[in-house]
Amino acid sequence: MCKIHKAKEEQPTAPEQVKIKKKSRVPGVMITQYVEVLPDGMTTPDFTRKPIALTIQEGKMAFFRAIVTGNPTPTVTWMRNNGEINEEKYKFVFDSIFGEHQLQMLDVRADQADTYKCYARNEFGKAVVTVTLNVIEVGYKKGKAMQESRTAIRELPEDFKKNLRSTEDIEPKEEKTQEIDDQFWELLMSADKKEYESICAQYGVTDFRWMLKKLNEKKFEREKEQEKVVEKLCNLKPIELKSNGAAEFELEMSLKDPNSKIFLFKDGVMIPFDADTEVKHGLKRVGKRFLFSINGVNPEDAGLYQLEIDGVKIFSTELKIPDVDFLVKIQDVKAEEREDAVFQCVLSQPMKKISWMGKNNPVEQGDKYDITVSDDMLIHTLVVKDCLLLDKGIYSAVAGLKSCSAWLIVEGNKDPNMVGKKKARKTTRAGGGGEDVLKVAQEQQAKLQKEQDELIAKENAEKEAAAAAEDPEPEVKREVEAEPEPQPKKQVKVKPETKSEVVEEEEFVQKKRQRVRTDQLVPETVIDPGVYFTSGLSDVTAIIGNDSELLCKLSSEDCDAVWYKDGKEISATEDISMVKEGSYHKLLIKNCKEENAGKYKCEADGRKTEAILNVEDPPRINPDDLTEFMKPVIIKTGKDASFKLTFVGHEPMKIQWYNDGEELMEETNIKIESSSHSHLLLTKCHRRTTGEIKIKIKNECGTVEAITQLTVQAKPTLPLGPVDVTESLSSCIEFKWRPPKDSGGCPVANYILERQQIGRNSWQKLGKIGPEPKYRDTDVDHGRKYCYHIRAETDQGISDIIETDDIQAGTKAYSGPPSTPRIVSAFKDCINLAWTAPANTGGGNILGYNVEKRKNGSNLWGMINPPDEPIKAKQYAVKDVVEGIEYEFRVLAINMSGVGDPSVPSEFVIARDPKKPPGKVTDLKVTDSTYTTLSLSWTKPIEEEGVQDEAKGYFVELLPAENPEWGQCNTNPIVMTTFTIVGLKSMPMYWVRVIATNEGGDGEPQELDNYIIAMPPPVRPHFTDKKMKNFMVVRAGNSARINFNFKASPMPAITWLKDGLPLPKYITVSNTDTSSQLMIASSERHDTGNYTIVVKNLVGQEISSVEIRVTDDPKPPGPVELEENVSGTVTISWTSSPDEKKDDRLHYVVTKHDSVKHTWHTVADHLFNNRFTAVNIMPGRQYKFRIYAKNDMGLSAPSESPIWEVNKKKEKFSLKLQASKSCSFEASPPFSVPLKMHQRPKSYKCYMSCAVTGNPRPHVTWYKNNLSLNTNTNYYITNTCGVCSMLILNVGSKDSGDYTVVAENSLGRVACSTKLVVKGLPGCHR
Repeated sequence: MCKIHKAKEEQPTAPEQVKIKKKSRVPGVMITQYVEVLPDGMTTPDFTRKPIALTIQEGKMAFFRAIVTGNPTPTVTWMRNNGEINEEKYKFVFDSIFGEHQLQMLDVRADQADTYKCYARNEFGKAVVTVTLNVIEVGYKKGKAMQESRTAIRELPEDFKKNLRSTEDIEPKEEKTQEIDDQFWELLMSADKKEYESICAQYGVTDFRWMLKKLNEKKFEREKEQEKVVEKLCNLKPIELKSNGAAEFELEMSLKDPNSKIFLFKDGVMIPFDADTEVKHGLKRVGKRFLFSINGVNPEDAGLYQLEIDGVKIFSTELKIPDVDFLVKIQDVKAEEREDAVFQCVLSQPMKKISWMGKNNPVEQGDKYDITVSDDMLIHTLVVKDCLLLDKGIYSAVAGLKSCSAWLIVEGNKDPNMVGKKKARKTTRAGGGGEDVLKVAQEQQAKLQKEQDELIAKENAEKEAAAAAEDPEPEVKREVEAEPEPQPKKQVKVKPETKSEVVEEEEFVQKKRQRVRTDQLVPETVIDPGVYFTSGLSDVTAIIGNDSELLCKLSSEDCDAVWYKDGKEISATEDISMVKEGSYHKLLIKNCKEENAGKYKCEADGRKTEAILNVEDPPRINPDDLTEFMKPVIIKTGKDASFKLTFVGHEPMKIQWYNDGEELMEETNIKIESSSHSHLLLTKCHRRTTGEIKIKIKNECGTVEAITQLTVQAKPTLPLGPVDVTESLSSCIEFKWRPPKDSGGCPVANYILERQQIGRNSWQKLGKIGPEPKYRDTDVDHGRKYCYHIRAETDQGISDIIETDDIQAGTKAYSGPPSTPRIVSAFKDCINLAWTAPANTGGGNILGYNVEKRKNGSNLWGMINPPDEPIKAKQYAVKDVVEGIEYEFRVLAINMSGVGDPSVPSEFVIARDPKKPPGKVTDLKVTDSTYTTLSLSWTKPIEEEGVQDEAKGYFVELLPAENPEWGQCNTNPIVMTTFTIVGLKSMPMYWVRVIATNEGGDGEPQELDNYIIAMPPPVRPHFTDKKMKNFMVVRAGNSARINFNFKASPMPAITWLKDGLPLPKYITVSNTDTSSQLMIASSERHDTGNYTIVVKNLVGQEISSVEIRVTDDPKPPGPVELEENVSGTVTISWTSSPDEKKDDRLHYVVTKHDSVKHTWHTVADHLFNNRFTAVNIMPGRQYKFRIYAKNDMGLSAPSESPIWEVNKKKEKFSLKLQASKSCSFEASPPFSVPLKMHQRPKSYKCYMSCAVTGNPRPHVTWYKNNLSLNTNTNYYITNTCGVCSMLILNVGSKDSGDYTVVAENSLGRVACSTKLVVKGLPGCHR
């Protein structure tokens, strides 16, 4: 039976009862045992299923469910922290079949959001669990709640501490120094903070402050040692079991010495490891990342693993192998397509998480899989959602070293008509253990609880026996809240701690502070604790001048208390009184003053409690003055407004005035005076000054505000247009307008109107018409036009005029066109039409419609209905048609003004009986596809008379895999037998079908044989750049970009590597479907390397590399020295450039300057050392040398050597000439260049030449047909340095023939001949 309570403090137990705290197997459940030893067969209450926290929307139904155990059967009660649980809003239900207790809230509201407690009690103890209900508010209340939460004054942690009951520490007792295993500290130094609790519990450490202080000291010492061998250490990941049966732990570190030796220890014993990850203990190193693995883990591998480098401990982690087994293994599941499949298993020990594998791949929580764990952490469930044929395979559950596997078999649809079609999603589930799994889990939970109870009882018995052996008469140590006055504490010098260490210590200790019992839990004898405080003093903050009260409660009414202030006893005075009401003791202070502030103590029977009284003097305003200040101030434009407010409070005070949220400062028209009061004077106020006037007074004790309203009245602004004509008839005109934007602070009393008839000069006054912004003028003449002036009137004056446009009385307003007539149906003797009313009715009601028709090819429209019988309905059956003729129709609306505009003509329709729908299209296929488009083609369906008629258009429909309904790709039917679907998502599955249609309706759909995937045809990746760079030089500090264009399908996976390793995080890679770009925003020298791109998809992969060299202008070499080691040479040496170590391509260039040649020229290049020997050094000349550093960016500035000179030794020079022999150079003349044959057109020039040598110089003679030409003036003959030439200026027929040159001297004679052919003469051919 459930009971209804409001949450409150638990009542103390009866004197004969004890309170033994026990731990439940279900996290979050607290058990209290009332008896020392439980009778046989009896148990304390416990929860096997605890309620779960809820976050639910307002108006929904909320449930809290709980299942309890215990003997005798516990009574379940529900409580909440704030408010009562009544039967109007709450309903209590007990399900006797499942033994489940429910707290139901049928229509949850925002005020029900709270913390709830569920109690299970029997005579031997109680169990309690806490659960939270969060309610999401909607609509107006949500916005209001958010606003209140922003403006609410939040309680600070300091305020919370003040509200806590003040207690004193028990007199510290000497404790024995704890002997703790070194393994404890090794684990803590490598563990995360959230694991401190479990490690301390494992090793029995309860003094957390001492532990944190000691840990900080050890960490500091360890870091000092690690600095000797490691530059950087980060990303320490503890060891964990993997699903493949291995265990791994990793870290990132930079070694100072790359040759340092790495050692691995297990429980202090060094174990060998290898770089091969296939051995038992392996090490894999990638850059700065070290990955240690243990393959084929077995129970013997459990222990503490430590990593040392050159004898320095770097990292420690403990491998724990859970001793767990499967009580119920997962079973094979046979599911239908689109159905959920459930795998369930039951463990022998609770585990928060196990590993799930699907087809040898890890399975994680997501859209496809749902992984859940029961509250007792024994039942683990994997749900495979929306099973497809691709999900078929083996699924495994891995817990520690144990695992179990089962098959998932997915049955497809066996209906041949459904092949390739997507089935609807099913709501059923296949598999799961059901009630059997729950039963096994409950039995195991009970077994574990029993083992725990036996273990606790055994430990208690051992402690009692040990205590009895040490002290035959043990005493009871009872905890009390009010403690004896402590002795003065000794001053201890403490080593200063860093801020982070202190914060870390406080957070951890506050979270985990708890009492530690050092003696027996249940004493054999009970000692009276005497008088003690059941409720101590609390800190109080009082306002100066008000009364304050300090209150405490003793455990006995027969004891008097003594009050102290700052260590001095207090006596009763006129303002201070001490009151005793039973066990309650009060200290009353009237009209608090600043001297009343201090530390107060109440002492009774050696027990005491303390609290602090703070007396504050915040700004305060007299209520009468505040009431007067809050009265609204109303003035006229140009007048002054004055505001004055008196206040009291502790000086100094800051006074601020605001007008509509904007702070006011001293200006020409703003005067502010402040002392014991504040006076604000606003002079010559404008209308815009109207608004909220606020004063804000602040000092160190608080802030107070007061608000009033200022209204500056002025004449209204002009009324707002446009002026809308609501009715314009022959007898009246009615129109309306909008009120003024600013009424001047007063309501509009009247509108004043004037009227002018167009064509006249005079205005007729219509007078005041009242406050409504509309007017109906009945004194008008039909067809006349009128203009109106409108002004607004208030108590402050009359506004400016607004003038209307010309308004005509009795204007005819015809209706607009109705909608296009729709052909409802067509037969050989009747065509049915339908339409909708026009949007513009012309200001009146529609009286009816006229329908007109026109034959195809004709220009004449004929009315169908009689002119005096308009059609009332918006549909009509046209029977005046001829079979086989094609018609179109239009509709005209009629109102009081007459017939309006005609509608748009309808479609052409033939008067004939309805057609039969077409058949299925044939040969439907995919012609092309991309990631976002799909092109289709088909053949029109066959026409069969009386069965299926010709298709007039086609609809293409698409069904995505995630959508259960077909959607049309085209809104209007298409005529072509091809169509391209656009806007597809990349790579998902789609079903496609085509439907033929005509006037008879839609035919049956034709689908593709199977689903399709939105992707282009498979293409092996290949790069499309014609010229790809394989080397590039970048100046340090500049950005570096590498761009590769490629073509691949399906979309490839793109991987970039630098020197075979993954890229650093600061390098950005941007990928598209056809390109990939690598960018280094600001390159540094260490970015130099070989960058490789790997483009890979299902078809293949392509790899390309680019070498990037990041460098800068080289710095010049150092000083240059010259030395002569060998005569005629000089050895040049210089200091290396500072960039030589940074750039392996840097080399040197040596240039030389000669005092004779006066030019610099290079004597050496591509030198990679710092010495060079220059040769051919001539004595008597001065030489200078310049040394340049050169890299891929260019040359550095030169380093110049001093001048080098070797003095020239003067020696006596003698020369002995040998006798010369006579030599003859005479020779007979030969032709070195002979004459060539010439062909010239008639009347052209002809130039002949040859070359002849000889000594003495030969005499040259020219002949034509054996006749000498030397004396013929028709030929110009020259002989210059052996080159003999002849020029014929105008070639004629007489010049044709053989020419000979004869050269002769005293030693011989030689001749050379040629032939001249004149073109254009008879017998000459081209």
